[in-house]
Amino acid sequence: MPSPSTAVPRRFLFVMWEGGGNVPPILGLARRLVERGHSVRVMSDPCNEVEARAAGCDFTGYSRAPHRSDKSAASTLFRDYEANNRSDRLRAAAKMLASSGYAEDVLEEIKARPVDVVAVNDLLISAFFAPEKAGIPAVMLVPDCGGRFPAPGNGLIGKAKVGLITFLFQRILLPQLIADLQTTRKSLGLPPVRSLFSYIQKLPKILVMTSRAFDPKTEAGPNTRYIGPILDDPSWAEAWQSPWPADQTDPLVVVGLSTTYQHQEELLQNVLDAMEGLRVRGLVTLGPTLDKGQFKIPSNVVVRQSVPHAQVFPLASAVVTHGGHGTVIRALAHGVPIVCIPFGRDQPANAARIVATGVGLKLDKQADVASIRQAIQRVISEPTFGDNARKLGKIISEDARHSTGVQELEQVAAPAGVA
Repeated sequence: MPSPSTAVPRRFLFVMWEGGGNVPPILGLARRLVERGHSVRVMSDPCNEVEARAAGCDFTGYSRAPHRSDKSAASTLFRDYEANNRSDRLRAAAKMLASSGYAEDVLEEIKARPVDVVAVNDLLISAFFAPEKAGIPAVMLVPDCGGRFPAPGNGLIGKAKVGLITFLFQRILLPQLIADLQTTRKSLGLPPVRSLFSYIQKLPKILVMTSRAFDPKTEAGPNTRYIGPILDDPSWAEAWQSPWPADQTDPLVVVGLSTTYQHQEELLQNVLDAMEGLRVRGLVTLGPTLDKGQFKIPSNVVVRQSVPHAQVFPLASAVVTHGGHGTVIRALAHGVPIVCIPFGRDQPANAARIVATGVGLKLDKQADVASIRQAIQRVISEPTFGDNARKLGKIISEDARHSTGVQELEQVAAPAGVA
């Protein structure tokens, strides 16, 4: 637990959204500020209130901004899995995340309850306009890696894929995003932004909540700080007690395919089928959006809604995941090799990092049962994957132990001339 701060207690407002894996690290950072004697209020979807208060924070829910009252599949706002193609998914993301409601809600909040610093989840660009309007410093929180696109793959095909994604972003997402943001700025009486990237680079700080060792190729601007990962489990993770007898020592394979809904039922069933007949103990977590009754479960597999990764991953021989940053970075922190099967969002980029560092394998989400079974067997039986995962895990664990997020935020909150 961090020791109490010797600095004057400051007031922080954390602005975030229910995006699944972004919630635990951001609230973990907020909790550390509270433990240092600072006052922290969280503004987010109403479904995050219990978690925010469990972290010791006050809470205000959105009223104008897009928001969720629960974490069920039915309440999902960002339905990228329903889009027919990548450009449709980009447009859907831009429309939701550029909503003027974020700026309006945050501005109303800081007028009612003044703060010293606003810390904003990176994707909520319009929320930054509220502290700008009020003359309050705003810090960007990036709860995963610094890059938003996959690292270039090997050969012409890999480079072509990255080129296509960049093209779609610049030609499809960016114009719509900028147009929506300019409208919001005009409504607030703020001048138009000339460039989204230059606007972001003028923020006091961008805090990237991962280990630089896992994200070595992303260019970091002068205001970017890699503060190390925060490995806290979500407060809703269920208590864990092993269901296996002590003499059952088959390798443990932990499976988790996203906290949020991504139409992952078919893939999860394939993973379950792949473990049937293997000399492994399977542990599958469903998260809040899936139901156990949807699946055929092999006799060597146990299914839970959630488990604390901090207790389970030290016992695991492999993790099968969609590639969300939270699951990946916790697995690696415990030196566990990974089979990554990404759907979208930041997951393909994390899969590329997994392959590049030699800590696991990547499969396509259409992978068949035989391919999944072979990948699981390889990461368990081939020593290189485990060796590389443990080597990288030592660095990640050290970065997590010495996270500098609190100190970075205290520096922004300190009045001019005070160290």
